[in-house]
Amino acid sequence: MENPEASPHRSGCPINLGLEVFGDKWSLLIVRDMMFAGKRHFREFLASDEGISTNILADRLVKLVDAGVLTRAGDPAHKLKAIYSLTEMGIELLPIVAEISRWSRKYQPVDPQMAATGEARDRGGPGAVAAQMEALRRIHLNGEI
Repeated sequence: MENPEASPHRSGCPINLGLEVFGDKWSLLIVRDMMFAGKRHFREFLASDEGISTNILADRLVKLVDAGVLTRAGDPAHKLKAIYSLTEMGIELLPIVAEISRWSRKYQPVDPQMAATGEARDRGGPGAVAAQMEALRRIHLNGEI
């Protein structure tokens, strides 16, 4: 039997375990920017409206890579830059992010322009999330799972 004191997790609750990986504001906003804004570089994430600081961004990118949500590689187009990609684990966060968007559009005072992507996805029906996930796989995984 595994020693619970040796576990790095607060509990084995599935919700807790997920939140330990992607449950803070900045981590989800990085994933959002990758999914919906096509951001892949450190400076692109810094330019987001929410104003993440460089030290927090660097920390969250490391944590997301360590958790297997993202990968980090040298950018072939620019030797001094790293390029971040979503893994399959990261791409599979899309339905969760889409549901947060749907909830916020229902209950929060969202910017209509920023809500347009989610509304278009909702109008696309049940296959819209799957199609968006396939598009992300082509971009981030070269179509490979």
